Amino acid sequence: MIPSPDAAADPPIDVNLVSPGLYSDGDPFAMWRWLRENDPVHHHAATDYPDFWALTKYDDVRAVLRDAETFSSAAGILLRPSGLGADPGGGRTLALTDAPRHRELRGLVDEWFTVRSVRVFEAKVREVAANVLDLALELEHCDFVGDIAARIPLYMSCSMMGVPESDWEHLFALSREALGGGDAMTRRFAHLKIMEYFGDLAEAKAADPGDDQVSALVTAEIEGERLSRDDILLNCDNLFVAGTENTRLAAAGGMLAFLERPEQWRLLVENRALLPGAVEEVLRWTSSATHLMRTATKPAEIRGRRIGAGDKVVLWLPSANRDEEVFADPDRFDVTRHPNRHLALGAGEHFCVGSTLARVEIRFLFEELLDRSIKIEPDGVPARLDSIVVNGLERLPVKLLG
Repeated sequence: MIPSPDAAADPPIDVNLVSPGLYSDGDPFAMWRWLRENDPVHHHAATDYPDFWALTKYDDVRAVLRDAETFSSAAGILLRPSGLGADPGGGRTLALTDAPRHRELRGLVDEWFTVRSVRVFEAKVREVAANVLDLALELEHCDFVGDIAARIPLYMSCSMMGVPESDWEHLFALSREALGGGDAMTRRFAHLKIMEYFGDLAEAKAADPGDDQVSALVTAEIEGERLSRDDILLNCDNLFVAGTENTRLAAAGGMLAFLERPEQWRLLVENRALLPGAVEEVLRWTSSATHLMRTATKPAEIRGRRIGAGDKVVLWLPSANRDEEVFADPDRFDVTRHPNRHLALGAGEHFCVGSTLARVEIRFLFEELLDRSIKIEPDGVPARLDSIVVNGLERLPVKLLG
């Protein structure tokens, strides 16, 4: 049984935000609610993970995201078990760099994600969404996460990265293994195969560049030097995973919210103008990035707590997006919610580079379902991921009727 984030729960006795079981079978929203009310800047004791400051209030999370000078991304943006050591992408990838290198790396791919560029891709997004739903209708019984929500952003990422269409299904299969709920060794092997694929692709693009993101990485110069092979691979991995995972989880989590609250879907059926706002509510509600981490570069103070230089500060985005001081009735899914200043896509210098495309992908998926009056019914018990990194569904069995 998946716990409802609407349900009230007793305050947690022991705060442990790094137990994967909390997210797959527990109720993290109750723990976050307790922290917001009682200890919004909580010093989390070390476990298999290092100790860190846990921030759960909207204003604190937003302030840290917007202060890249004090709170650095270069040492890693996700919690890692202490035994794994430093993140290999630290200081090298788009997500794990600070200015000025971050701006230079972002400049290499920014043009593919501007509003103007995304409009060029809109026809492709619609085509992909339609084809994915055609395939799902043929299956009739399917997993909304893997068979529908995952395919649209993955195909679009492949298209922008210059992956030949003949290889899309190969990468789709590998990504399901790498990002799914299988054993750690299977996930790691699949991830290595993805990296191997992009290594080969980078070599091909270096010899014959095209108009795509991988070509931009292999031909770019930063501070007068080409990116190393490792830097190219790490950035390819960053773009591929970021471009697929969060949209997949948001779209699937949004579908579950609509299945559980059919009156909200009926509002869209009756008034299509609500759809852009509905996408924002889906993003807020799902908050697919469970946390982001920063490292303090100098002493700082948050709500009277002293943060030391070198301390890890972890921002719990789903909690910030349910902050009662910012969102009215925050535990209610409401497609008419306005304003909706959620932080699901981050803020500041590291605001999600693919935010515009992600919104379009989610909107066109729901638009296609609405335009074709496709009926979706639950067809089994959903399962959540046992992850402290991403917040969302591993499986959502559904039945589609055209």
